[in-house]
Amino acid sequence: MVIVIAPEVDISTETNTLNQLFEAGLACYHLRKPKKNFEEHIAYLNEIHPKFHNRIVVHLFHELASEFNLKGVHFQEQKRKTLLRNKTASYFDNLKVNGFTISSSFHSPEDISKFTIDFDYHFLSPVFTSISKKEYTGRKFDVNSIDKTVIGLGGVSADNIKKMKALGYSGVGVLGGVWNTDNPVESFKKIKDRFEPT
Repeated sequence: MVIVIAPEVDISTETNTLNQLFEAGLACYHLRKPKKNFEEHIAYLNEIHPKFHNRIVVHLFHELASEFNLKGVHFQEQKRKTLLRNKTASYFDNLKVNGFTISSSFHSPEDISKFTIDFDYHFLSPVFTSISKKEYTGRKFDVNSIDKTVIGLGGVSADNIKKMKALGYSGVGVLGGVWNTDNPVESFKKIKDRFEPT
């Protein structure tokens, strides 16, 4: 599984490129725009062809998942911890019952191993030194012993897909390896072909 994550700051022609990424086979896109408000999220989604809405996972404003028939919702680490203090695990179960995928961010393999809520997949970062966030130094986490779906983030590019597979990842999350390149669509295709060879 190759997941593309939205750039935090908008890029010119971003939504047009995103529609092209979907056309090129992108099955899952994480809409993470921490500086956008509710109305700006709606405007962004309205620029994506409706036939691709069911491939989008939203990080903020989870209610948009129902409104736009999105793929699912993601819980960043702090939000997950806050929710667990204030709500029961049934909150997460209800989302799955309603047909949404649920995922969350982690920063250590141990936290994933001991976590009891059944997320569809778990982001773990940083595996390699980040392309988009230079202060994130890679830790080369090995997840072969974890019997859960773990998606590796951090420094993912076509050049290190073989290493990601050897470390046991079920998929990769890509941000800078797509958006920080001259041709995001071609960069995505190369990563996808190496992780999911036909």
